[in-house]
Order: sequence, then C-alpha cells, then structure tokens
Amino acid sequence: MSGDHSNPTKADPKKQTGTSEKRNAFTELLAPKSKQSKHATKTPSDRNAAKGRTAFGVRDGLGTYITKPEKYAPDVVVYHNDDFVAIHDMFPKSSLHLLLLPRDQTKTRMHPFDAFEDADFLAKVRAETRTLRKLAASELRRKYGKDSAQEQARQTALSADPPPDELPRGRDWEQEIMVGVHAVPSMNHLHVHVLSVDRYSERLKHRKHYNSFSTPFFVPIEDFPLAEDDVRRNPTEEEYLKRDFACWRCGRGFGNRFAELKQHLEGEFKEWKKL
Repeated sequence: MSGDHSNPTKADPKKQTGTSEKRNAFTELLAPKSKQSKHATKTPSDRNAAKGRTAFGVRDGLGTYITKPEKYAPDVVVYHNDDFVAIHDMFPKSSLHLLLLPRDQTKTRMHPFDAFEDADFLAKVRAETRTLRKLAASELRRKYGKDSAQEQARQTALSADPPPDELPRGRDWEQEIMVGVHAVPSMNHLHVHVLSVDRYSERLKHRKHYNSFSTPFFVPIEDFPLAEDDVRRNPTEEEYLKRDFACWRCGRGFGNRFAELKQHLEGEFKEWKKL
C-alpha cells in the first residue's frame, strides 16, 4: 500500500507558511517533475527513523512532511498551510495520487476511525479534501482533457478567437477522484488519499495494492463517522485484501490472476481517458 469532504470555511492553499507563501497550488501541481529523487530519500523521518533507512522506509516516514514541508520542492509538497500538507504519494497507485496530511498534533498519530469521531476535526478535513479534490480534478483535465470526448466542446472554445464569454462545462473530473483512508493504514501518521479512479500505475504491483483501493478496505471520507457496528471496522475478519480481483470499471472478475488484471487495467485506462 502507499506510504498511505458540513460547510466549514475552506482552507486556502495559497495561505502557506515558510518559503512557500508565494506558491500557487495549481501552478505547483502542474510543474515539471524534478529528475532528482522526489521525496528526499536521504532525509530520515523526524521520529523513530531507522538508521540508514529512507524517509518512506519506515512507518513514520510522513512525519517530516508534516513538520517541515518547506524543505521540499513543489513536485513533492503540492501546498501547505497551518493545518494541512498536501503531497504527491511517492508510490502512486493511480496515474494521479496525492496525500493530505493533517498537522494537528493531537490527531496526527491517531487511527483515522478514531480521529474522525471528532466532528469539528472531521469537518475541517472534509473541507480541505474538497480543496485538494478540485486541484486534482484540474490536473486530470490538463493531463487527459485532449483525449476526452466530453471535453471536446470546451477544448474548441478555448482555442476560439475570440473565446466565448462562458466555457462549456466539459467533463466532471471531480467525479473521477477517490478520497478516503485505509481501514488499516500503512503509515503511522494520519493521511487521506486523493487519487484518480484508474488504478493505473507501475507502482501497483500485487494483490494488496489493488484490493486496498478496490474493496471496502478503502473507506470514503464521506462515510465518516462510521457506525459502531460498521463491518469495515474489522477489515481482517472481512478479508478484504484477500478477495478475488474485480475490475473497478467493468466489474469483470479475474480470480487471483494479477498479471491478467494488470493488462486489463491498461486497456480500461485508455478507454476511461476517452470518455
């Protein structure tokens, strides 16, 4: 697994701290990727880092982004403010995969099921995920808009001279974004996944990777707080990660044939982009 939206006022990603005050979140997400190692792998995490291990080599690896986000380039830390840090997942499980890291020290090392029992905190997290979801949707439009049939009228309008006063809406890319947490997080620091639905990535390498995002092991942020008797509180008993594979898009079953699933996902990814 990865090295894992109420009507509160949205946190403004432009109101950032430290050296990133002048950064624009949309600009940073679209920025060219650095050729260097993205996540500063020579920097150990701030807490309990094993000697000689990289930042994402231990379960505490997200800590350094929470405490010192200003240290990282914009192709690593998308934006940060007083309450949250948004980063690119170092081991993405879809073609776009971001993490939202709360900075509240009373919550940051809690299991999400427990942390989200706090209604005020949950409302704040939901508001910030809405901000990051819009940002992620904008990036999907940039990456795949030219391939999408639903985007063609908008693309034509953008190239018109003069352009129309109002652009066609185009594809609703926000509906192509998943937002949620894992029932058993792979990292100690609380983090929320914000990723495209495609599950298309070279980092998607085995059963746990796929099923952790394609079964109830992945719990959408909208479902919180969970009821006391919600079966997702018992992911081991439910054996979500051991389930047979089923395509996220067409529902076709693949048993335990991961290589066949991966080939199928590539085809589905190409068709998904064309919608």
